[in-house]
Amino acid sequence: QVQLVESGGDMVLAGGALLLDCVISGRIVDRLTLAWFRQVPGKEREVVAAWARGPGTMSSYSDSVKGRFRVSRDYSKNSFRLHAFNLKSEYTAGYYCAASEQNSLGLKVADYPYWGRGTQLTVSA
Repeated sequence: QVQLVESGGDMVLAGGALLLDCVISGRIVDRLTLAWFRQVPGKEREVVAAWARGPGTMSSYSDSVKGRFRVSRDYSKNSFRLHAFNLKSEYTAGYYCAASEQNSLGLKVADYPYWGRGTQLTVSA
């Protein structure tokens, strides 16, 4: 089993920055593929960024956040972070950390069996 706990959600002004953190616990923590998804009420959950440990590392970002979001992995703290810069109001959503034991960059909800409860990011114009 894998447990994920997100934190860092807040209300920020457009153009601002924020760091979301996902603390990971359980078995095989170091070999997980990880992702951040977001969801607004009435819409499907969508991938924001995915990260996998390969020969180096692999990462993928949705077109809507490229250049504004960056993910990082801190093995010393069992943490997976989402660094968000130059935020826009349309980024307002619940943000969810997800994990998979498959070593591939899954971009769909169905690719991830483990989920956190989410943290809310609200960007005001």
